[in-house]
Amino acid sequence: MKPELKQITTKKFIRALEKNGFKRTKKKGGHLVYRHPDGRRIVVSFHKSGGTFRRKTLQGMIEDAGWTENDLRNLGLIK
Repeated sequence: MKPELKQITTKKFIRALEKNGFKRTKKKGGHLVYRHPDGRRIVVSFHKSGGTFRRKTLQGMIEDAGWTENDLRNLGLIK
């Protein structure tokens, strides 16, 4: 994982999900559930839009989204 990923805010991550085709399907407490038309599902822990994620949480969400390093670049999450 690139060091730049440590500073990704919730708002920026959600924008990247939506840009990639994910749609929010429900909100449950501090969690937002997003689904992609191809069936992928991701749960985003949402406490405040300006907050950042812990490294392992972010890694897990990136794996759930099925993103590669190239995808992260195209979505503007890393340089």
